[in-house]
Amino acid sequence: MRPKTLRTALAALTASLAAAGFLTAAAPATAAPAAAAPERPPANACSPAVSLTGFTDALDKTTYDGTYVGNLSALAPGRRGSLADLSALSDRSELFRLDARTLQPRGVVTLADENGAVLDSEGLVADRDGTYLVTSETEPSVRRYSRTGELLGRLPVPDDLRTAPAGRARANGSFEGLTLLPGGRTLLASMEYPLDGDPADLVRFQTWQRTRHGDFRPGARYTYRTDPGLGVSEVTATPDGRLLVLERGFTSGVGNTVRLQLTDRPGRGTALHKRLLADLADCPSLGATAEQPQPNPLLDNFEGMAVTGRSGGRLEVLVVSDDNRNDVQTTRFLRLRVRA
Repeated sequence: MRPKTLRTALAALTASLAAAGFLTAAAPATAAPAAAAPERPPANACSPAVSLTGFTDALDKTTYDGTYVGNLSALAPGRRGSLADLSALSDRSELFRLDARTLQPRGVVTLADENGAVLDSEGLVADRDGTYLVTSETEPSVRRYSRTGELLGRLPVPDDLRTAPAGRARANGSFEGLTLLPGGRTLLASMEYPLDGDPADLVRFQTWQRTRHGDFRPGARYTYRTDPGLGVSEVTATPDGRLLVLERGFTSGVGNTVRLQLTDRPGRGTALHKRLLADLADCPSLGATAEQPQPNPLLDNFEGMAVTGRSGGRLEVLVVSDDNRNDVQTTRFLRLRVRA
């Protein structure tokens, strides 16, 4: 959705000298300067800021150790932020450990609430001590689990963020994304849709601050404006503390809309301002197919996202779709390279 003007070498030199206060008069040009070469767009570009480096459907409609591998709604790299220790969470409470290279499952544990019931689990963070923080949008809640799936505790949630009638959140529309900001002291959860009484394009991002004892207490809250008709399906922090936000929507007979946005750093005011990095409908399809109408056959119900590293000054970002165990949807991983 967005080009560059050419600048001559002499013009660039003149501007830099003037800015430095070293130039008092322009000398006549003796030869036409060569034009600077425009920046080459990245291979398989979705936009000037985002390129698609590959995708895989290898896990679609598969099982592991008797467990369906699908309904994936969140991704989390390990404590080192490395793909070598990647976890994927289904919204049916299955937490998978994935192989670094193939993304094939290497382990699975089943999570449950205090009464042994399954969660509507949507957000995932691997904390620095090896435990997991997991959201469920039923209440909503944020719970802590051991690496083996034992429930260790639960974070306090402000009353107005609870699902109606206890609070103002809509059913199936509360904590959808979860991320830990650099430094590990601030946890942030994104609401999928507005609270009752809020504008149709305004969603809330709630934070918690880690205490000296290692637990979390509610902190600042931020507002974020979505594009018309879209909700927030995932949020993840960049290494410099900004937020990558995945906005998603679906129109019957048309398909999905999925946009990758970048916000400023939380903490500079209560409103988070965003910049569009790419509409994923503009990515090359690379031979992907879809079982239902889509603006681009690459698209599906993308819900999980994680920053897994850096390459050539760009972030490596992994995105996964939730197939809802539906024959016309696909469990698909995208590998993106993002200039943030």
